[in-house]
Amino acid sequence: MNHSPSRRQFFKSTGAVSAATIFGTVGLTACGSSSSPSRLDTEDPLLALSASQVVANIKNGSLKAETYMTAVIARAKAASGLNAMIFLNETAALAAAKAVDAAKANGTPLGALAGLPIVVKDNINTKDMKTTGGTPSLRHNQPTANAPSLQKLIDAGAIILGKSNLHEWAFGITSTNFTLGTDQSGVAARPCKNPYDSTRIPGGSSGGTAVAIAARFAPAGLGTDTGGSTRVPASFCGVAGFRPSVGNGAGNGRRYPDTATDAVPISTTRDTLGPMARTVADLALLDAVITGGSVPTAKSLKGLKIGIPSSFWTGLDDSVKVVADTCKDKLAAAGVVFVDADLVGVMAKNDEVSFQIALHEPVSAIPAYLTANNSPVRTVQQVNDQLASPDVIGAFGAILGDVFGAAYADVMAIKRPALQNLYANYFASQGVECVMFPTTILAAPKIDAVKGSDKLSYIVDKVEQKDKDTFGTCIRNTDPCTNAGIPSVSIPAGLTSAGLPVGMQIDGPLGTDLNLLAIGMGIETVWGALPAPTNLT
Repeated sequence: MNHSPSRRQFFKSTGAVSAATIFGTVGLTACGSSSSPSRLDTEDPLLALSASQVVANIKNGSLKAETYMTAVIARAKAASGLNAMIFLNETAALAAAKAVDAAKANGTPLGALAGLPIVVKDNINTKDMKTTGGTPSLRHNQPTANAPSLQKLIDAGAIILGKSNLHEWAFGITSTNFTLGTDQSGVAARPCKNPYDSTRIPGGSSGGTAVAIAARFAPAGLGTDTGGSTRVPASFCGVAGFRPSVGNGAGNGRRYPDTATDAVPISTTRDTLGPMARTVADLALLDAVITGGSVPTAKSLKGLKIGIPSSFWTGLDDSVKVVADTCKDKLAAAGVVFVDADLVGVMAKNDEVSFQIALHEPVSAIPAYLTANNSPVRTVQQVNDQLASPDVIGAFGAILGDVFGAAYADVMAIKRPALQNLYANYFASQGVECVMFPTTILAAPKIDAVKGSDKLSYIVDKVEQKDKDTFGTCIRNTDPCTNAGIPSVSIPAGLTSAGLPVGMQIDGPLGTDLNLLAIGMGIETVWGALPAPTNLT
């Protein structure tokens, strides 16, 4: 059997690429200027509203949709230095908010999300706005229809505030996107920044959506998730992120209706849209609209059995472990019964399928998307030729070479089912409704504006772990469930001593999405909300 290339080979830097002038005249630039906004010393009560509170207040008449939209647009502009947005839909969003107020005044029944501003990751198809994937070759890409899940939100009255920034082509974990410009030395000039510490990454690839929600200029939004892209940025930015069930792919266990031609794709098996918000209750609200189901009530924690698999608890950064242990103690006090039982071999089984799927399926998925959407380019090579981010260039090299083509059939027929069976047997034999662990093994690392994603260090048991691969480290805990196809939620859990957010993840059996969201709603009532970031620079 051929040895698989390492993650280092896939994502190693290939040299800085200048993209300073690629988007200058075509509108694919981060919202606002790159100057630093003012410090936010207190939480604005209006902007502190959750998505559920916003729609409730608009519906009962205590809040005008236009008033709220004006406030979030002002905050988006004030926080423009975070580089969270690629396009701000200001004029259309205000007009839509006014229309909601007019409908309310006329007695017209309002939809479940009437007046709710949402940000949409700029790899999700929007018929009235370009969908760029944060990459040069798609700067003029204009889909003719909204992605189905997004359309469900719009039909319920949600208003698109704009398209959010992301790791180029969603192929990375930092959201340091060189497409938005580099300086003369090739350093990324406008990386997406964490609102709790602007020297640090927000996570990726749905970094812009997480930043917008955390910085209080969007109460909710949509991201996409292949290996952790709704949950890693949720963890790093102190918000909630949901990855719904995907099962065995389209039409077989997939919770959301979107296909590989509805969002800029990586993996037809693993990709999914996913809501992001400040609370799990808000995730459940958006999920109910997308699925046509109901919003669950928070589940009682007394007697709830949760698995604690040691494979996901080893090697935690010391500061994360403190928060995680505290969260676990709080849940135990609330009546949760923890079952200390490992998912034996989960990481090894995951390594046998992860890249093998994610770096082979784009070979066909990318051209299919480009053709279906009449995009400006039609081939992987044409996309690759215009890439701006060094780490993404490395990934596309593996796709162009189709290094896992020969292994793919065996992965899908034998190795992925083995991983899925491991999870299914665990939940059944241990009698647990979910497993829980830190979403990421460390808090948000520093921005690497030279390579986009290279090496990092952190502390385990007071010993520094040096020169660790950023991508592999950040997705260690989020990746396995994606290959198993099961649902997953990241919940804001607390702050480290340095003031950086930590998220805790719960994964459940395939198809138990509603129960998992209900558990998350119960958990967040115990842990409480995180304070807002105060320095949006």
